[in-house]
Amino acid sequence: MQRQAYVPGLTALATALALGLTGCSAGTGTDTAAIDSKAGPTAPAAAPGRYRTLFEPCRSVPQPTLRDLLPGAAQLPDEERDRAYRGSAAVTYDTDRRVGCSWKADTPDASHRLLVDIERVVSFDGAVSDDDRAQEVFARKQVAAELPAPPRTAAPVTPATPSTSGTPTRPSGSATPSNPAAPSNPATATATGTGAAGTPDTAATGLEPRVLEGLGQVAFLDDVLASPGTSGRHRTVSVVFRTSNVIVTVEYAEQTNGSAEAPDSRELQEKALNLARLFAERLEE
Repeated sequence: MQRQAYVPGLTALATALALGLTGCSAGTGTDTAAIDSKAGPTAPAAAPGRYRTLFEPCRSVPQPTLRDLLPGAAQLPDEERDRAYRGSAAVTYDTDRRVGCSWKADTPDASHRLLVDIERVVSFDGAVSDDDRAQEVFARKQVAAELPAPPRTAAPVTPATPSTSGTPTRPSGSATPSNPAAPSNPATATATGTGAAGTPDTAATGLEPRVLEGLGQVAFLDDVLASPGTSGRHRTVSVVFRTSNVIVTVEYAEQTNGSAEAPDSRELQEKALNLARLFAERLEE
């Protein structure tokens, strides 16, 4: 068999071509990695709220406080008095998300009701934090009370210019204005609204429904006196505040019987505020 002639340099050329093809292939991988690296990291999820669980409200109110809030309970038989102070836990589906408790005590002259609702707000939107979602819930409650909506940043509300008459600038039941209506007691509030109460005993006295300072991150107070009826007068004071992703509502009500005078607004507000402060301290523990 005739041998093929050996041509010097062909083997080296073939080797060089093979190495060149391999180098091109490796270069393609490097370029792809560079392109992928330009995509950037995934945006971080919004921060979770401070609170993961809630405390049990029925056991969180000291008995001396309950005796003050429910004066009629002291006149009840022992078993009924104990039951009144124990309260009734609200029925909820998830006690890590919402809890509540209510108390009541009746006497021939007056009836007292106390309700506490504590809600832990959770955002299921990765771009919205629990705190921001809780602020949205709080804002809806504040608007429902006919108070000016809080700023989106939850910064302190700038006081409105006082009216010359010193009385609320909108009547009860009218549309909510874009700015606070009348000046309030600067020691307890930064802005006021007339809410559903709008009664002479609260208007322009520092007792009208108002935004509060020094309670949680944002807070407001509502005071509603129902129209006179055959069964007496009924007043409900509500204090609502938010700390991080938890919203606490304290609702304290008194109904006088027969022709008795309307419940005292100042007394009810003071008691409701003191209890709200107690819960705010509990959240800071």
